[in-house]
Amino acid sequence: MLEHEGVRLRLLRYGDRAAWERVRRENVDWLRPWEATSPVPAPPVGFRDYVAQSRRQGRRGEALTFVIEADGELVGQLSVSSIVLGALRGASIGYWVSQDVAGRGITPTAVAIAVDYCFTVLRLHRIEINVRPENTASLRVVEKLGFRDEGMRERYLHIDGDWRDHRTFALVAEDVPEGLLERWTRTRGRHAADDPDGGPPPG
Repeated sequence: MLEHEGVRLRLLRYGDRAAWERVRRENVDWLRPWEATSPVPAPPVGFRDYVAQSRRQGRRGEALTFVIEADGELVGQLSVSSIVLGALRGASIGYWVSQDVAGRGITPTAVAIAVDYCFTVLRLHRIEINVRPENTASLRVVEKLGFRDEGMRERYLHIDGDWRDHRTFALVAEDVPEGLLERWTRTRGRHAADDPDGGPPPG
């Protein structure tokens, strides 16, 4: 469990089903344009199977699936996926939060917590976030956190029923020797009056 100023990350568990499904149901229209989809027909995955799959990936060191809590309530999800060791030691981060908490700084705080965990505990070197160029909320998250824009990847991920272009943003450990959460906490006040951040996931 990882926490900072009321924002908490913890691993997804079976007991989250009711709260997770309620938040997803209440935000279906908010999330749909940014949701990953399958380019080939595939049966739907139930919540219990999804948690079991997430646990297997965690045990194998392939991915981590966290819920985001704010003031004790489940408000979203953050995933560290495509974890690669060896010469790369990198991973990707994706996230979503409920529309009713967007703009409160929850998403950048959660991402900063996760990045620091990846750099200090998992000893990874590179974290990337891939964002659809139309997703202004997620673009604000990576901007606020100081991720480096590495350019466009055409038709990179299958989102909302089709292959979509994405911009890739990245940080390496040397970019934040003091930790990303420390940097975000120090600079957060500069963004207080900016447009809302962190609603949809980076799709």
